[in-house]
Amino acid sequence: MRRRDFLTGLAGSAGLALATGIRPASGGQAMHHAGGSSAQPRHGPPAMGAGSGPLAAADAIPPGRPFAAPATLRNTAAQPGLFRATLVAAPAGIELIPGVTTEAWAYNGQLPGPLIDLQAGDEVEITLENRLPEPTTIHWHGLPVPPDQDGNPDAAVAPGASHTYRFKIPEDVEGLYWYHPHPHGQSGEQVHRGLAGAIRVRAREDALSAIPERILVVTDLRLTALGAIPANDMMDWMNGREGQYALVNGLNRPVLRFDACGRERWHVLNATNARYLRLALPGRELTLLGTDGGRIEQAQAGLPDVLLAPAQRAEILVTATDGSGGALMAQAYARGRMGGAGETPPIPLMQVDFGAARQPRPLALPQPLRTFQALPGATAKKRVVMSESMPMAHGSHGMMSAGGMSMAGMAGMGNMGEMGMGRPPAMQFLLNGKAFDMRRIDLSSRAGEWEDWEIVNDSDMDHPFHIHGTQFAVLERPLDGSSTREPFRAWRDTVNLKARETVLIRTTQAARGIRMFHCHILEHEDLGMMGRLEVS
Repeated sequence: MRRRDFLTGLAGSAGLALATGIRPASGGQAMHHAGGSSAQPRHGPPAMGAGSGPLAAADAIPPGRPFAAPATLRNTAAQPGLFRATLVAAPAGIELIPGVTTEAWAYNGQLPGPLIDLQAGDEVEITLENRLPEPTTIHWHGLPVPPDQDGNPDAAVAPGASHTYRFKIPEDVEGLYWYHPHPHGQSGEQVHRGLAGAIRVRAREDALSAIPERILVVTDLRLTALGAIPANDMMDWMNGREGQYALVNGLNRPVLRFDACGRERWHVLNATNARYLRLALPGRELTLLGTDGGRIEQAQAGLPDVLLAPAQRAEILVTATDGSGGALMAQAYARGRMGGAGETPPIPLMQVDFGAARQPRPLALPQPLRTFQALPGATAKKRVVMSESMPMAHGSHGMMSAGGMSMAGMAGMGNMGEMGMGRPPAMQFLLNGKAFDMRRIDLSSRAGEWEDWEIVNDSDMDHPFHIHGTQFAVLERPLDGSSTREPFRAWRDTVNLKARETVLIRTTQAARGIRMFHCHILEHEDLGMMGRLEVS
């Protein structure tokens, strides 16, 4: 049964809009670096501080505060070329609504987590101290770190424990990356409670360094009127979680006063669980300079908008053409949301004030922005199919109708007590027909071998596909016997696939070990849309 049919019946069934929650795992159940274990999604009563009741108003978190850059993580090493620091993951009381304390989970008490500012070639030592009530990891999203340092689900750090991640940034890596938790079955909740931060890797030389730059970390937040972060409901698990706030560097619709030179580079990170950001400054054109893996080959000018799926990043050149300003919007986007919602509705992200900016002189961008060598030929091929499963167990097929689901049909979904916790036990998101199993190797590759991966979205909604530890080139998008090639050359680590779309990518893995590949709608990852790649 496809999810669309499943939801048609679900939407008509009285009493299924249930409060939901997940209980944090106890310290006694957690394992530190428990390699080979098969962690399962948790079930239990509402999460600590989950809350319920009506949602906070759109302006309960005061809008219009001045734009502020994310705080920067302090480097405690005195040695040049070494970055040493500590990230503490812990519950934190944060005042978002004036006079109300919200219990979030945060790195070093900050929402978003502090910016890690690195330079190409740096040696990195970052210690994670886990003060959460459950296991966690840190995944260094997009960076080519060794597999055993990449925060895989089988390397969870137990509550009260710590782990030091060590890796080197290659000399040819630059751009915007990010870090977030990756424990199986818990990633979505840990991120929506606040655990995410940006990583900036600076090139040794930057031809555009004279243009002022900003870092915009967009996070998603749902708050009740009492300031609590509620747990997921059933629609969150099906569609991926979106809140009523899309914050920029932790601020609600801040005001960015444009630099006087009239031109800025914005490095934008979509650090949300599931929200698609179709970025636009209505009435103005944008120029795309970079994607997940840094600069693209040729600048893409005259764009009305730039789409960032969850986990994607972009470097965008913005020019003040007059002094009127406007709102940076996440425009409506049709991503196949279920439950009667067609498009993701538009939401303002921040106000841009061009008043202080002077009319800039014409800019001649370097051609190319970045040199791309011809890709080596692929010597192996792989196919990954993304799909959904909504089975009706106990022979209850045929029980669905437009008017709702019968009680027999509900029984087929599992125990109603489990239903009340928001994870319908019959719902799975699959790769190659299988839900994630930490004990299973799904695909195998050889280090240094170039491969073509055919990614197929055999489902009713968009899915962003991500591979750990490497970047890839999108080659083409085959459809109905023809093929659309990518309009420019770029490195990516996350690619969005629309419903029924196929994407062909070329990639290689440099290091031996286990790599993850998965959908980056985090609720779908938690419900099984993830696999393990063994590189030998």
